[in-house]
Amino acid sequence: MGKYSEALRFYEKLLEIYQKAVSPDQYNLADLYTCISGVYKKMGQYSKSLVYIEKALVIHETILSPNHPQLSTSYNNIGVIYNHLGEHSKALAFHEHALEIQHKTSPLNYIDIAYSYKNIGLVYSSMKIYSKGLSFFERSLEIFQNIFTSNHPILTESYNNIGLVYKNMEEYTMASMYHENAIKIAQHSLPENHPDIQLYIENHESVNHNIENNLT
Repeated sequence: MGKYSEALRFYEKLLEIYQKAVSPDQYNLADLYTCISGVYKKMGQYSKSLVYIEKALVIHETILSPNHPQLSTSYNNIGVIYNHLGEHSKALAFHEHALEIQHKTSPLNYIDIAYSYKNIGLVYSSMKIYSKGLSFFERSLEIFQNIFTSNHPILTESYNNIGLVYKNMEEYTMASMYHENAIKIAQHSLPENHPDIQLYIENHESVNHNIENNLT
């Protein structure tokens, strides 16, 4: 937490300088608001994070064209925060707005579209609408698989998310398979002591425990 507080102090000093300037560069000011929002998000202070990312969005909507890629990034950032705050309908609206821009401006296999699909999948999973969550996670995974090698670490999160959805749908064999894929890739591509490896192992063990219970 100390490093986040230090980063926050640094960004707030920069913000003071910008606010005292006669005519601050608006794009850089929006970037600074985005950075401050990101720190608050990592600290789990989502309401404060939302305040700053909304300040960034106001600037972006003023100075950028309606379909500018930076707008889709801001909409996605706001959607993620709303999901953390449990405001799922708002989260979906912002993610879908981001996706609408991305479909107009990006190739179908563009990585940002994959992240938007993932974000929408996370919202539906939070809402316990698992079939829709699964559909968006699968679309996200398909794009990642088209872009990256089969052992790329970016795939591990997708496999883990799909595994969790299958677990919540009580399809434990499918869940186990996806968690196993996440573990294999993570062990191949991440440092030995990376916390995600242990997380994927624990998720896999939890699913296998459910399978064993169903056999007894």
